[in-house]
Amino acid sequence: MTDTPLLDIRGLSKTFGSVEALTDVDFEVRPGEVMALVGDNGAGKSTLIKCVAGIHGYDSGEIVFDGEPVSIHGPKDAARLGIEVVYQDLALCDNLDVVQNMYLGREVHDWLYRLKEPVMEQHTAETLKSLAVTTIRSIRQPVASLSGGQRQSVAVAKAVQWNSRLVILDEPTAALGVAQTRQVLELVKRLAEQGLAVVLISHNLHDIFEVATRITVLRLGRDVGVYEREKTTQQEVVHAITAGIPTKVAGIAEAEAGVAT
Repeated sequence: MTDTPLLDIRGLSKTFGSVEALTDVDFEVRPGEVMALVGDNGAGKSTLIKCVAGIHGYDSGEIVFDGEPVSIHGPKDAARLGIEVVYQDLALCDNLDVVQNMYLGREVHDWLYRLKEPVMEQHTAETLKSLAVTTIRSIRQPVASLSGGQRQSVAVAKAVQWNSRLVILDEPTAALGVAQTRQVLELVKRLAEQGLAVVLISHNLHDIFEVATRITVLRLGRDVGVYEREKTTQQEVVHAITAGIPTKVAGIAEAEAGVAT
């Protein structure tokens, strides 16, 4: 893991009418690390991720990717940079098989527009193998027949198949059983081991403390702080989520107090 961020968000603010969803937020993630993004409902997690994914524009601030300021005006811009988001609903088609889902909208054709099925099957199998996904019986079985953990694996494999550099996972273990959760968490670890930058959004602090390198806490649309997993506790993170004073607000208050005295 390098100390240079792949994604570096500086002073990002976003409003929806009179609602301040994000206020002067800083956020970064480095290649080879799992950065957890936590906060209560309404903290701004989804809004921040949707700004990175190009779904929402932002009012002020800067997004730097791989050392260069970038403008992300839509999901295609994000995809060109190598940013992929796996949303909680996974966006998979139950009536299609694994290969068809992996290549949905990106099918490989020959010059007569006939599908190159063997090529797509080979690449799908290679991607799943590289992520050590071994529980799927056949890449030609319908997604409707897969378990929750297997579906999550397909969604993640679909995201990393297209030369992705940053993968954002939104509540990947929600509604999964113990065995399926273990399968997904191991997959998250492997993504980081392969050098990808991973953002993990989750309400489950047990999962976060198992796989995250660092933890960023959002509260009421502000970044409270960044915690290194090995140097903090779940209690400290819970306190930051529920009652922490945003770092920048605290700094302003201290400065004003110094001026007053």
